[in-house]
Amino acid sequence: MTQLVTLALLGTTALFALLSHVYVPLFDVTYSTAANVVSDEQERVTDSKHSAPSTNSDDRPTVAHVPLPSPLKAIYMTACVAGTPSFRERLVTLIEETEINAVMIDIKDYSGGISFPPTNPAWQPAWQHALCGAPDMRAFIASLHERGIFVIGRITVFQDPFWARERPHLAVKRADGETVWRDHKGLSFIDVAAKEYWSHIVALAVEAYNLGFDELNFDYVRYPSDGNMQDIAFLHTQGSAWPTDKPANLEAFFAYLHEQLSDETNFAAYRHEHTGRASSTPWTSADLFGMTTTNTDDLSIGQVIERAVPYFDFIAPMVYPSHYPSNYLGLGNPNDHPYTIVKHAMTSGVDRIRATTTVVAGFTHERIGTTTPPMYRKPSYGPDRLRTWIQDFDYGGDYDAADVRTQIQASYDAGVRDWMIWAPSNLYTRAALRGPEDELVAR
Repeated sequence: MTQLVTLALLGTTALFALLSHVYVPLFDVTYSTAANVVSDEQERVTDSKHSAPSTNSDDRPTVAHVPLPSPLKAIYMTACVAGTPSFRERLVTLIEETEINAVMIDIKDYSGGISFPPTNPAWQPAWQHALCGAPDMRAFIASLHERGIFVIGRITVFQDPFWARERPHLAVKRADGETVWRDHKGLSFIDVAAKEYWSHIVALAVEAYNLGFDELNFDYVRYPSDGNMQDIAFLHTQGSAWPTDKPANLEAFFAYLHEQLSDETNFAAYRHEHTGRASSTPWTSADLFGMTTTNTDDLSIGQVIERAVPYFDFIAPMVYPSHYPSNYLGLGNPNDHPYTIVKHAMTSGVDRIRATTTVVAGFTHERIGTTTPPMYRKPSYGPDRLRTWIQDFDYGGDYDAADVRTQIQASYDAGVRDWMIWAPSNLYTRAALRGPEDELVAR
């Protein structure tokens, strides 16, 4: 009965979280350089840097972090569960009794609402109108840290119905250029090239890290899909330096985000201890569609793995078997072949980021000669830059312990040791998890 009540509480949060990912076709890419922007909100962030207490005085409030575990093994927690002490404590118990060592908690979800009361007045309305949340989030995170649990905060970025309603001039529009566009679920998006919104997201990231989150995860870092794509207009993109180039506009956002979140002075109002790294800045990660590991086009949403990986500590492809098309790799129903799907996808991802050349243009890439098709020299990254999203939900199939565990093994066999499990219900398959003392490594 408790589970049923809790599921009722989760409501549409779980449903939208589950049904939020699709794949779509090709768009062209071009090569250029990123541009930065500072809005009024970013100026407020900058002002706070200069007014922050001196680090030499050592009298700032302290945030005690937990160093990044290796390998990282995480589960996901919705804002609704984070705000329900009985349910969230069951997940903490699961973490303590298994190999799980990290938890990802919603900071901002699909609705645009945020999960904790902010100090920044610009974000106060998103808290006041949130569907769910935890007023005691700072204390909750501190309690997780006391138990040695690494805490990741998930920020749904460009899918933001609340801010699209509050600032419609930033939203993706219908073809008439005035009406706010919505997808088939009735959800609206901010235009990726709406630079005013970029600093708004940075302000939330600063709030979250100073609250205690150890890592910031960015989801829905993309252009919209799953709606009437014939009746849509990206006015900010059309007015950008790359009016027809979604990947370039998205990479410009990645570059801006990386610059801001690598700047320690942005977080100087607090003293950050035990970060496990040389800087007092958050770890960062981005979620990409699973097929970004195998497609070199942008899937019409702007996402290309080579153009994302330089700007984040970790890239997490959502390689859920249920999200691959029927007969992918000639396998029929992909839900019947979770090991093969995940192994193929993550192996391709490792190969792509490890390579020193690519057919993909990018700000960090240099064209090689004048060959056709063009080839580019790119930075090379190891498999520790990747994390595997594991499916633990019955969408398109009936996923049991063996299905969950075989995806984890597929990740190891692809050379990727870090993984995170997604269950929108927050009801995880306990039998798929090892004990806390078991250390499984890649073969």
